[in-house]
Amino acid sequence: MSANSPGEGFTTVMSYDVIVVGAGLSGIAAGHYLQTLCPSLSYVILESRQAIGGTWDLFRYPGVRSDSDMFTLGYSFRPWESDASFAPGPAIREYVAETAREEGIDKHIRFGHRVTGAQWDSVQARWSVSASTEESGALRMTCRFLFFCSGYYDYALAHAPEWPGRETFAGRIVHPQHWPADLQHAGRKVVIVGSGATAITLVPELAATAAHVTMLQRSPSYIVALPGRDRVAAALRRRLPRALAYRLIRWKNILLTMTFYQYARRWPDRARALLLNAATHLLGPAFDIARHLSPSYNPWDQRLCIAPDADIFNALRTGKASIVTDTIERFTPGGLRLASGAELPADIVVTATGLTLRLLGGAQISVDGVPVDLSKAMVYRGTLYSGVPNMAVASGYTNASWTLKCELISGYVCRLLNHMQARGLDSVVPVADADATASTQPFLNLGSGYVQRSAALLPRQGVRRPWRMYQNYLLDLLSLKFSGLGDGVLRFGRLPPKL
Repeated sequence: MSANSPGEGFTTVMSYDVIVVGAGLSGIAAGHYLQTLCPSLSYVILESRQAIGGTWDLFRYPGVRSDSDMFTLGYSFRPWESDASFAPGPAIREYVAETAREEGIDKHIRFGHRVTGAQWDSVQARWSVSASTEESGALRMTCRFLFFCSGYYDYALAHAPEWPGRETFAGRIVHPQHWPADLQHAGRKVVIVGSGATAITLVPELAATAAHVTMLQRSPSYIVALPGRDRVAAALRRRLPRALAYRLIRWKNILLTMTFYQYARRWPDRARALLLNAATHLLGPAFDIARHLSPSYNPWDQRLCIAPDADIFNALRTGKASIVTDTIERFTPGGLRLASGAELPADIVVTATGLTLRLLGGAQISVDGVPVDLSKAMVYRGTLYSGVPNMAVASGYTNASWTLKCELISGYVCRLLNHMQARGLDSVVPVADADATASTQPFLNLGSGYVQRSAALLPRQGVRRPWRMYQNYLLDLLSLKFSGLGDGVLRFGRLPPKL
């Protein structure tokens, strides 16, 4: 690390080999792999908030939990010690923070540093990264390689539709992304607008003490009841060494998830029948499954919602919660008037209406003074962007745990950095030829509302490797861990020697 003279409007300039943006699950994974596989390289993690954890520190709504099993959401290099398959948000946050502390990654984190922009200079083969801080104002740092681990949604701005009459409502309207600490829901009538993973999590948690909880949805989602504790995992841990048991449990869950996903995509009608029959078994024939739990799309066109120990089904069966499938016409002083003409009374309305996508944490990037339009970029092996040198972006799966792919990408970035260092190379950029750009697909092949609202702003993927983004851990393992780096798509560069 070295200090340089400050630029105009900036208080300091620091230089690193790698700058990582974000100290959530993927940012801490990046730190682990950088100091394990690239020990000679300097790195810093810039985190806009004042805590480790990313999503798991931001979301504080009641019952927030993982919607992937913890044996795959957890890191491969640090076993998840509990038998609980689905952990509450505070436990995940502490797990990530403990990992950072135990490995000394926390010493590399600069909190309260929000990255606002990055400019690549081909003459210097370096990024100049701009960050804003409350204490020191604007800062600038430089690096050889920039690694965004900042997730894909806007932490400050959630998606909240504007319904008529909101100002007349006498109760409180809250969004789960910004849950108020003083909100008291016990004994109150609560309406949750939405049917995604957040709504499915909130319903049973609030129903435990609320007078009644209604989930108001425009259309249903698939809900899968899974055991909250993994009995196979518990048995393996009793009989096998800790590390071996964890590897076996992790692979068991990877393969089971992949198998069901492939089954659902190949035989969607059978998968649909399986899911709806399971719901009927849990709720009984009197519940209107066709109206309230039967989506118009096939399984895995959108992400499945998980109900640990059938919690939402239990709340529905006991009458503590209910589902209404309708649309909002307007707010009224006492609740909501629906398109059907029905009135839905409410003291609290929770708008679990989704996220706002925001790539790179909103940072504006440019290459040699030309702003980069991410919607025109192609994604190489799910992590590098065409035409953008020395930059990687961590992303996860839509059909499995986020961490699985983030770890593969971190390992790939380290492999790339070691390759460049060993050969005296200064830059690398994927170049998409005419064949690669002739036929493209959306960045995320999901029908979810938050994806469709931002589809035009996202990069594209190709139809063949290495431009295809796979939702398959085994294919990505081959692509990111074992593929050759000299594939003709990656263009490496070396600065001329200094005289």
